[in-house]
Amino acid sequence: MSAGERRVDTHGAVMRGSPITIEIDGEAVPTYLGETLAAAMLAAGRRVFRRSPRTGSPRGVYCGIGICYECQMVVDGRTNVRACVTPVRDGMRANTQRGPAEGVSPVPSWR
Repeated sequence: MSAGERRVDTHGAVMRGSPITIEIDGEAVPTYLGETLAAAMLAAGRRVFRRSPRTGSPRGVYCGIGICYECQMVVDGRTNVRACVTPVRDGMRANTQRGPAEGVSPVPSWR
């Protein structure tokens, strides 16, 4: 494991997939086939997946099973992709999502 690695050392009890590299916000992140994008991000120490459309506050994994939609990211140019249920693939490019979708105005405040 590398110095910044946050994966649990399984001492060989769990067989990981092949090592691959994905890109998150322009940074190369090592991961393994079979992991989700959310798992790869958390293992790399990245906890912010998107920004709230109204306040800009950071959002990350909440449910981890695809129900809450808190972990939406831009993946390979596609917006609103749930990182917790999206398997990684070699060369994948993911970016922190800002607002409901990149290039779309945030939801208006009804105050």
